[in-house]
Amino acid sequence: MRTTVGIIGAGPAGLLLARLLHNAGIDSVVLESRDRDYVEHRQRAGILEQGTADVLRAAGAGERMDREGLRHDGIELRFDRRRHRVDFPALTGGRSVMVYAQTEVCKDLIALQLKEGGPLLFEAEALAVEGADTDSPRVRFRHEGTEDVLDCDYVVGCDGFWGVSRKAVPAELTRVFERTYPFGWLGILADVAPSHDELVYARHDRGFALLSMRSPSVSRLYLQVPEGTDAEAWSDDEIWAELERRFETADGWRLERGPITQKSVTPMRSYVHEPMRHGRLFLAGDAAHIVPPTGAKGLNLAVGDVVTFARALTYQKETGSAQLLDTYSEACLRRVWQAERFSYDMTTLLHRAPDATPFEDRLQLARLERLAGSRAAETDLAEAYTGFPFG
Repeated sequence: MRTTVGIIGAGPAGLLLARLLHNAGIDSVVLESRDRDYVEHRQRAGILEQGTADVLRAAGAGERMDREGLRHDGIELRFDRRRHRVDFPALTGGRSVMVYAQTEVCKDLIALQLKEGGPLLFEAEALAVEGADTDSPRVRFRHEGTEDVLDCDYVVGCDGFWGVSRKAVPAELTRVFERTYPFGWLGILADVAPSHDELVYARHDRGFALLSMRSPSVSRLYLQVPEGTDAEAWSDDEIWAELERRFETADGWRLERGPITQKSVTPMRSYVHEPMRHGRLFLAGDAAHIVPPTGAKGLNLAVGDVVTFARALTYQKETGSAQLLDTYSEACLRRVWQAERFSYDMTTLLHRAPDATPFEDRLQLARLERLAGSRAAETDLAEAYTGFPFG
């Protein structure tokens, strides 16, 4: 097989990239190791920045998002039994976010790709990227029990942290920056209407809690738990009771309970791989960087990466200049590090470390008081939460 761009991974980044390239008249092939059902049902992030939503609309993939997604114009911060709302449009000139699950984004993009785009091969396991530093890189892959080769002009690795793409970057050229946090998130899906119409981020002496949602009838909630916690060690009643404690307010707000349909624990880490390009191999999304979920940045960072690549390749097609391709890594990493900074700030603002001292507890409360009392501080949070510009 031969194509201009070989894309490894059919998550939202790889699928969106294929769509952007198709709209620019550039051919591609997408290789995905899992089957279609798995891709369309794996639960991941559900907050789309303003820029991400705008890109999906411009790509022709926003119709169902606009019909079924939930626009959010703010978040609520809770601390010391108090509530403070951050108004995004008022602070950012009208920007907001969209609650629309990654699974739904993938369904929309898969349907478009199969109808209009180039080949999308499910259960096609990428085995290796070869010749990344040549003009003719290739991807060895296995599909339907047979090993094959995809010859490309460029390879984009959207295959996540455990994929093969990053392994093609020589170790001597690589710098890795990472931090592992001593806690995780116990997340649940529950068949109950959300108890608040916007996301609620709660700082409590017992640990962080987050109230989110998947739809008007399905709630998504999280509890900070020690690293290595087994989700099944928590009974449903224990989870609801702990959520109620951490969300408690002085005005009598109530958390509605419902049947829990899913439990899982998400570890918390920050990770950046530099560079994000080696020759004609370009890394995107979790293949190059991971953020803790507190800032809702993971999916949106991946979108920023593939938008940057698609623009760069389109620019080369139209002008003959590789200038934007040559600066891909630097352009992406500027945005990545701002998102890492914001995610770290949100994580350390709202989570209580296992060895936290009374001094550190009071510093957290002081930082939250500053956010609640300063328009400048609120604006910084709102601008970061609704999204850093692409490029």
